[in-house]
Amino acid sequence: MISRSQSDKERTLFLATQAKDNKEYYSHSEVGYNYRMNNISAGIGRGQMEVLENRIEKRRENHDFYQNIIDKMENVNLFSEPDNDFYSNYWLNVIIIKKNSQITKEKIKETFNQNSIEARYLWKPMHLQPLYNDCQFFGDNISGVIFDSGLCLPSGSNLTDNCKEKIAEILINCEV
Repeated sequence: MISRSQSDKERTLFLATQAKDNKEYYSHSEVGYNYRMNNISAGIGRGQMEVLENRIEKRRENHDFYQNIIDKMENVNLFSEPDNDFYSNYWLNVIIIKKNSQITKEKIKETFNQNSIEARYLWKPMHLQPLYNDCQFFGDNISGVIFDSGLCLPSGSNLTDNCKEKIAEILINCEV
């Protein structure tokens, strides 16, 4: 297990094994989860570690590709590292459509779909899920605002140059 410290490792293992207290019977003083990995998944994960740096490099290149396009657009922003103190793997590239824009996330997504390119809406925030309709919400709804105006762009480390050309064409033409 990769960890920053022994205490982080122990805490993670405790929570990943259902937060079972150190007793001879099942006792749980905290909420835990069953996140233990089976041997097959662990073996695949170990194999993926060998190509991890390459995958991160490709995804960061994708982000640079998107940034070059978004820089030319007036009504779209790209989520990026806030400053040089951060280093993102950019496993996901998310755009936010500016308020009162003619362009919409629905229009972009539909145009991608028509061209057999997958784009997805952001995850609906927990406080907006039907399951929690009767629950009290504390916050300023920033996640709701982002959900309303955001879209996940294709971000895989296997994006081809042809696919990128089509994505660029779609994004630029959506704002026209």
